Amino acid sequence: MVSFKPIDFEVIVFFFLAVLGFGFYFGRKTTSEAADYLLSGRNVGLFLFVLTTVSSWYGGILGVGEFTYRYGLLSWFTQGIPYYIFAILFAIFFAKKVRKAELYTIPDKLSIIYGKEVGLLASVFVFVLVSPAPYLLMTANLISLMFGTGTIISLILGLILSISYLMNGGFKANIYADAIQFFVMFGGFVIALFFAYHNYGGINYLRNSLPPGHLQLTGNVSATYIVVWYLIALWTFADPGFHQRSYAAKSGNVAMYGIIISVLFFALFDFLTTSTGLYARAILPNLSSPTLSYPLLAEKILKPGWKGIFYAAMFATIMSTLNSFYFLSGTTIGRDFIYKLKKNKDEKNLKYYTVYGLIISGVLSIALAFYIPSVIEIWYIVGSVCIPAMILPVISSYYTRIKINSRIILIEMIAASFSSLAWNFVRDYFSTNKILSEVEPMLIGLAVGAVIHAAGIILKKNVSYG
Repeated sequence: MVSFKPIDFEVIVFFFLAVLGFGFYFGRKTTSEAADYLLSGRNVGLFLFVLTTVSSWYGGILGVGEFTYRYGLLSWFTQGIPYYIFAILFAIFFAKKVRKAELYTIPDKLSIIYGKEVGLLASVFVFVLVSPAPYLLMTANLISLMFGTGTIISLILGLILSISYLMNGGFKANIYADAIQFFVMFGGFVIALFFAYHNYGGINYLRNSLPPGHLQLTGNVSATYIVVWYLIALWTFADPGFHQRSYAAKSGNVAMYGIIISVLFFALFDFLTTSTGLYARAILPNLSSPTLSYPLLAEKILKPGWKGIFYAAMFATIMSTLNSFYFLSGTTIGRDFIYKLKKNKDEKNLKYYTVYGLIISGVLSIALAFYIPSVIEIWYIVGSVCIPAMILPVISSYYTRIKINSRIILIEMIAASFSSLAWNFVRDYFSTNKILSEVEPMLIGLAVGAVIHAAGIILKKNVSYG
């Protein structure tokens, strides 16, 4: 059971007002000019770049708590390390190229390299991938937990708190709202970890209280399971958020070094969240709902006021991703659908198209979150179908040596997503086969995409030398 004192509510309300205040204040001078509204004038400096990149990277904080509660350090080994690796590789091999392109979205690049059809198909995948629904659902769940509001009311409140300042303020409002949430999310988890350590002790307490395997990096899972998570992290190369922030950076160096510095903060925040999750497992060993491990730990160890700050940190972690995904989603609708399908194109109208996109995305995300009330299910289906279709096309669009024919890349995207989706449905028929039943749909999609892409490269070489 979770209970709150008036001071906890006051802290949360103050946090909400601060986020809205920062968003509206710093976004008030945003113009309708496309680069200014969509990318803050392509003038984001290193400090803000790092703050917005780090804060918008962590949205599934309740999922992190659940994973750590169930599996211990395996959470960091599979959800942290592979992303550090691929984020650094993105910084080294892509960040400057993305900034130099001076585009707006991933589909922009794919349209230039592979044509309009590929660009439009990529727009569909990006739109699905940046669906704010999972993060809106988590925000609504926390609002409902604190204030006792119903599902629909909580979803609407979550939408308003995340989208209102984006309408006029655009990306500038987005990054300044992210900036304040950066400090809140770190501060809240520092507080929780401090009180857990102070009240229960350090590593010796954890060793004596945790199940066997919780302090082992690989846990008790198979190598195949770990490899799958590392392959999933390949998604970093086609992450719309990384591309958007690189487009918005003041320079290529800001984009490259900003991501590398962000990785250091990723590691620090992972230390805080993983350690807090380990304490949750040690202090509350018999939770029926590990998804609530962080809130229930706060109930156990934090006094009024401190608990409000920790809840603000959880809200900040989710909402900084929620507002970023809303803006990415709105940009995708406005720039990659409405604008590109118009016969008479005028970039002066991109702001208004994006606002329409924000509204459409808001309505769709409320519907999706209401009818599929499972964050994990939404992530699983979306990631399995869309990620395999995007990785190689995006990588090859920046490295011409592995660029292939436009028709083949179109076939690759369709086949990779379709095969992944199909395996998602037929895998149950192989439940008695230990090997096939453990093959994830994403692996099927990645394999199909890789085979077709390799065939395209071979065909290109044969044509070149024929």
